[in-house]
Amino acid sequence: MNQQNLHQIDQHLQESITYIRDMFPIEKPLAIILGSGLGGFANVLESPYQIETQSIPYYPKSTVAGHAGRWILGRLHKMQVLVLQGRVHFYEGYSMQQVVYPVHLLADLGIETLVVTNAAGGINLNFSPGDMMLITDQVNLMGDNPLIGVNNPRFGPRFPDMSNPYHHPYIEIAEKAAIDLKIKVQKGVLFALKGPSYETAAEIRMLRLLGADAITMSTIPEVIAAVQRGIKVLGISCISNLATGLSSGKLDHQDVTHTMAQIQQNFIRLVIEFILRIQRE
Repeated sequence: MNQQNLHQIDQHLQESITYIRDMFPIEKPLAIILGSGLGGFANVLESPYQIETQSIPYYPKSTVAGHAGRWILGRLHKMQVLVLQGRVHFYEGYSMQQVVYPVHLLADLGIETLVVTNAAGGINLNFSPGDMMLITDQVNLMGDNPLIGVNNPRFGPRFPDMSNPYHHPYIEIAEKAAIDLKIKVQKGVLFALKGPSYETAAEIRMLRLLGADAITMSTIPEVIAAVQRGIKVLGISCISNLATGLSSGKLDHQDVTHTMAQIQQNFIRLVIEFILRIQRE
């Protein structure tokens, strides 16, 4: 990426922002990126406005089942909430810069709090399908980074500090909310590989030795970009399956989305309670 590319990206972002502001009465909302099978959260929003992401200039198109490709803006107990119903992935053939394009849009819209969610394979032997995991840290094994190339000083520092990618006070608020709601949550470290093939049993054994609690094919690039932009992040992984070698069955995306649908109600309850509590902070 060179200086000309940076100028072009800024132009594209400005055109996208202009379109979004023309369509949405946007203030300074909390934003949520919904992973596979969690799109139903948008149904709890009051007085929603909706944009199909394919209508936003330069926005990458999602091609994966369970990722609708839609932005929904509404209110939840007086707080404005912007829901990204679906994301784009590195394995779809997009560059890392395209994968994090939505995060840069959120930053330019003034977002200060972002909840990232995903479906993840459980590696920790104490995890079960249907568990939710509050992400405490991450390891990027995707072989790429969204910050590679010429740095755009408008986005933030060339070398952003990643010692606290997931905002510790938010983790504490979410954990206390889960306890009060009697919802079981785990905590752990999220690893990411490119995909789209599921990992082999040997890879999972390696990842467990490295300290992985769960594995995904998304999220981590978004968090890196969000940290550079100064956005505070809460991360929730929904354990949709046990990783390869930890169960007898074969992995299938339809099974993942089925499990996510079962998790969805508790996920919605937890996120609503988290939002209520940060409003009172």
